[in-house]
Order: sequence, then structure tokens, then C-alpha cells
Amino acid sequence: MTLLAVEGLTLRNTAGTTLVDDVSFTVSPGDRTGLIGESGSGKSLTALAVMGLLPPAITATGTVLLDGADMIRAPRGRGDVATVVFQEPLTALDPLMTVGRQIGGPLRRWQGLRGDAAKAAVREALSEVRLTDTDRIARSYPHQLSGGQRQRVAIAMALVCHPRLLIADEPTTALDVTVQAEILELLDRLVTERGTALLFITHDLPVAARVIHGTHVMRHGRIVESGPVAGLLSDPEHEYTRTLVEAARRFDAALENTRRE
Repeated sequence: MTLLAVEGLTLRNTAGTTLVDDVSFTVSPGDRTGLIGESGSGKSLTALAVMGLLPPAITATGTVLLDGADMIRAPRGRGDVATVVFQEPLTALDPLMTVGRQIGGPLRRWQGLRGDAAKAAVREALSEVRLTDTDRIARSYPHQLSGGQRQRVAIAMALVCHPRLLIADEPTTALDVTVQAEILELLDRLVTERGTALLFITHDLPVAARVIHGTHVMRHGRIVESGPVAGLLSDPEHEYTRTLVEAARRFDAALENTRRE
């Protein structure tokens, strides 16, 4: 069974510029798949197409089937099937709503919970992402929380409706190294426990390797290489993939030297 099938996806702006070119891949239940590439490679636009969230200025051709629903020709909310964790939770979360109300929204819509039952479910969701003092956090606004706390809230909100596919779009980029590792460990644990499929989008191949099994490398809107992430790290075939791996190795070496000093 295929949960997500992307076939020949091509995205163009109003000027006719091709932003994503003939992209095809699938995600089955329980898969952990990566879309890797630099800024402007088309990976985040691909994720928006999967969710039916493309802006009006972008036209799409090809096919995107999410649990059988055509997300190109008849996009509609599929929060029971797939949800997204975005890169910057301070902008993804509503600044005028408390955390509790924001998590409570999906609970009301998808599970019909209200009142004390909804409040208890909010506390449980916050605890599941390893946040303590859940009552205080539920009463807080996003700006009153740290970056790591906000990202945990965003993950909790994405998972409360028990989606079968979680799309994580650069979920650790805005975080420091220590918090980044904690968020990656959290995602790894949650998708394992729930059996949730994961589509992990990032520019950092070694970071993705901590949580995914197979990946697709994108450049200039096209997939240039695909395969198991361990193989791409140890023996990349495409020149661009080799560049990504080498850049990551240089960064790790520089970071290690800094630690020794």
C-alpha cells in the first residue's frame, strides 16, 4: 500500500519559470524518507504540493495522491492523514493564541474533544513531547516560550490528530546544536512508537541520516540521486551529493577542532 504517490510533479510560477521539474517518489506506511537539498531546490514547494497548500501564483501539473486523494486537482484538508512541522514555529504558531488553544483546535476538529477532556488531552500531548509544567505552557503564548519549547509544541500539535504521515520541513534549522539533537531524538521516538511515516526535509544530509532510511537529493527542482541514506553518505554518485557530503564533513571537522581548543 502506498500512502503518498508523487508522479511527474512540475511546478511553475506566473512568469513560467519551472521551480520543480518532473519529481516522482512514493512514501509507504512506516517509511522514513528524506528530501535533501539547498535553499531553492524545490523541496519545500514539493511539501506544500503534497499538502494542497500551494500559493495561487504556483501552477502544478503531474499527480500527487495522498491516501488516494488528488491534492493537485482537488486539494482539501487531510489532517487525519498528513500534518506538517514547519521550520520556524514562532511564525508557524499563531502569536495571538495560547498554546493550549492551538493544540485544542485539532483535538476538537478531529477527535471532537471539548471542555475538560480537551484540556486533559492537551496536557497529555505536551507531556508526550517531553514538556514539563504543562499547565503553564498551555496558558502561554508562543513568544513566552524558548525556541526548543515552541518546536515541541508544533510537533505536539501536528501529532494530536494521529496522522499517518508527518512532514517535517527543516524542523531543526533555527535551533542550537544541543536542542537540535533533542528534537531529532524526539521525532525518532515518536514516529517509531506511533508507526508514523516521516517525510523529512532539510539541507543537511547528516542531520537527516539520524531519522530517515532512504532519501532523494534535489537540486534546481529535480531529483538528482535517490537511495538508502547510509549509501549516499558513504558512496555518493552524483557530483552534487558528493558536494553536500564533503561540506558536512568539513563542518564536522571544524566543529571538532573548535571543541578541542
